[in-house]
Amino acid sequence: MEPIALDVHAHIAPILPGRLDALPGIAWEPEAPRLVIDGVPLAAPSVFRPEALVQWMDQRGVARAWISIPPPLYRLALDEAAARPWVDYVNDGLAAAAGRFPDRLAPLFYLPIQHPALAAAVVAGKVAAGENRFAAAAGSAHHGSIISEPAYDPLWAALDQAKAFLFLHPTKGCDGRLDPFFLHNLLGGPGETALAAAHLAMSGIMDRHPSMRICLAHGGGSAPAVAGRLARGQAVRRPGAHVPGVRPATEAFRGFCADCITHSAAALELAAATFGEGRILFGSDWPFSMGLPDPHAQLADVRPELRARILAADADDLPPG
Repeated sequence: MEPIALDVHAHIAPILPGRLDALPGIAWEPEAPRLVIDGVPLAAPSVFRPEALVQWMDQRGVARAWISIPPPLYRLALDEAAARPWVDYVNDGLAAAAGRFPDRLAPLFYLPIQHPALAAAVVAGKVAAGENRFAAAAGSAHHGSIISEPAYDPLWAALDQAKAFLFLHPTKGCDGRLDPFFLHNLLGGPGETALAAAHLAMSGIMDRHPSMRICLAHGGGSAPAVAGRLARGQAVRRPGAHVPGVRPATEAFRGFCADCITHSAAALELAAATFGEGRILFGSDWPFSMGLPDPHAQLADVRPELRARILAADADDLPPG
């Protein structure tokens, strides 16, 4: 079994019972176990247990994992006043979970992408404490967040100055046509990730802030499939697509990295061609079924040289974009 150096996409829903009781909209039911978040239950027993993640890592030969909260905990509808204590809670909880296994786990601190000033403040506080790894939703259709707007400039500047790692993970959109067939997850999520990548690339944010390391979940979503189309729109100056001084999307996308969760060797090759073979990182999406619970079997059909690079990759060694 080939060793896996680092899993950048593993989820933990932190449970600090004494503090949960003081948070409105949250109910912890330990007997289930189940966390009810704004009326929606999260009932995946392993996601509450970092020891279960470490046990899975031992079984699969994974040396280290960077943990982030799962999308049901993003709570994108919270206003800024309510978001602050929630962000403090989940980040303290991630630190506590990782602290139980300091040689194996490290937190990706949550940034509330729908509130750019608060997200920038969280970055400043964590960087001052010596931390520079973060995770956020790729956007918020519910809140109407547009991450290329000027309000986000301080956030990107802070991440760039800290040479920070930011893991962008999609969440549910608002298009009712995605209601059937689990398409909010299967199709909408990849589109949300591509939308975030397009905004960051076509606005010039990736050009202005090359030192931050942004990792796109699930192989970059549908971004690899549309990179050439975006660049063509820039080249032929489709309305609004051409921004003077901004690189073509195909070049700017080389500044991203992505995890390896595509469920298709051909799609993974496309992601590697889009972002660079050395910029595809291992991710499992633990403990969820849409990830890689059995990574060696699920990646068995990947080209051996590419698979070896992915399993050995360390996000801390990524060069600037």
